[in-house]
Amino acid sequence: MKIEGEQRQRLLLMITMVVVAIWVADRFVLTSLLVSWRERSQEIITMRGSIQRGADLIERARFTRERWDSMRTNALPNGVSAAEGGVLRTFDRWSQVSGLTINSIKPQWKHPEEDYMTLDCRVDASGNMAALSRFLYELEHDPIALKVESLEIGSRDAEGAQLTLALEVSGLYLNPLEQ
Repeated sequence: MKIEGEQRQRLLLMITMVVVAIWVADRFVLTSLLVSWRERSQEIITMRGSIQRGADLIERARFTRERWDSMRTNALPNGVSAAEGGVLRTFDRWSQVSGLTINSIKPQWKHPEEDYMTLDCRVDASGNMAALSRFLYELEHDPIALKVESLEIGSRDAEGAQLTLALEVSGLYLNPLEQ
């Protein structure tokens, strides 16, 4: 089948126009649709993650509120001197229960944020292993808001019967406006 010159030019023109139309459609329509689809897919994945995090937060809300209430309740008492005195009395009570001898307590206030302060205490004490163990047990199980920052145990004699304790703790003091 032989195509005449004019028909051949029309056919080539139509084929060229179809190819250009397909290229334009691919370049501007299909590519932009694919990019938009990928962006939406990524946004859906991000939103699903946000929804899951939100659901996890809602699920943990009761626990978080209870923990915050516990922290507020067990924080150091209002008033800087009352808080410091409470911590010193607590150390005294623990030493009496355990039989540990407290050699020195050095309290120091720090004000890292506007809504709370910390009372950092360095405690040097001595006693035997049983007294030291009981003191640390009392410290860990008391509801007062104290955090052990560092703990060093050393021996004063060759047999290890007399031990020394160097302890650094910090207590949480919430400013009265926050409570």
